[in-house]
Amino acid sequence: MTEPQHVTDPQEAAQLLAEKIKGVRFATFTTVSQDGSLHGRPMATQEAEFDGDLWFFTYRDSHKVTDIQANPQVHLGYNDPDKNLWVDVSGTAEQVDDREKMRDLWKPPLKAFFPDGVDDPNLTLIKITPQRAEYWDGPASGIGKVVAFARTLASGGKTPPGKDVKLDLEGNG
Repeated sequence: MTEPQHVTDPQEAAQLLAEKIKGVRFATFTTVSQDGSLHGRPMATQEAEFDGDLWFFTYRDSHKVTDIQANPQVHLGYNDPDKNLWVDVSGTAEQVDDREKMRDLWKPPLKAFFPDGVDDPNLTLIKITPQRAEYWDGPASGIGKVVAFARTLASGGKTPPGKDVKLDLEGNG
């Protein structure tokens, strides 16, 4: 198996992360529960100009808010099977009460989950500051998958069918 590629420049890493998750609507958002177990749930990433942070709407009295107040370490898992893409993000989370930011991020479909909208006093944001990410990007077309699979078999597993890239968003190399 070949070693993953490493991107250690934080700006380049953030740009690659933004490119990879663009259009991937949902992530599995995982927190550490009060009892120390991991708790994952689907969450919709809010589409915004990516400045390095990821944003999610939730209710302030939700378990995920309680979890991140006790332990801000979180994990996000993105997957786009049509593109044969998986993205793994770890970082820190914080609750943010900023009505202006909420209005900037608000989209009408959110009304299905948050019927009272931005004026709901229980509505809040979770801001994720990514620290590290990794993506696996393989051929998306049927023929591309066949060719990559054949190449992997012929190399005895030394030529994986796609890229494995580690992103350091903090610049710790």
